[in-house]
Amino acid sequence: MTNAIEQRIQQLAGLAENVCAALRNEVFNLGLPLNCIDPDISRADYSLSRDPASGEDALIGIWRDHKGQKQGEILFHADGSFFAEYDVIREHPRKQRWFVEAVTAWGRDDMIKAEPRLLPLAE
Repeated sequence: MTNAIEQRIQQLAGLAENVCAALRNEVFNLGLPLNCIDPDISRADYSLSRDPASGEDALIGIWRDHKGQKQGEILFHADGSFFAEYDVIREHPRKQRWFVEAVTAWGRDDMIKAEPRLLPLAE
């Protein structure tokens, strides 16, 4: 990992932890077991990517399972905005005919919003 990536990770560590907590809270609110997702900032693979709109570098973290398949990502833009998602891939525990595809979080600076991404089950 380059110095620039490590520096950005350190700068954003507190916010990243809060974003991960928001993702876990969405799973808890759904009534799913907390261990069905594991967004841990120390286990993400990080890189910098040039944002074509702003020309600034965005920090991207990718979470992978033990087989190397992508499970989620966390993205921090230079302007303070961010987006994160983590795959859940389970039937909704309380709503028949609904499937929880993922949980997402987004915002800017310390303002964090989160919600599940639901899909209707095929009949």
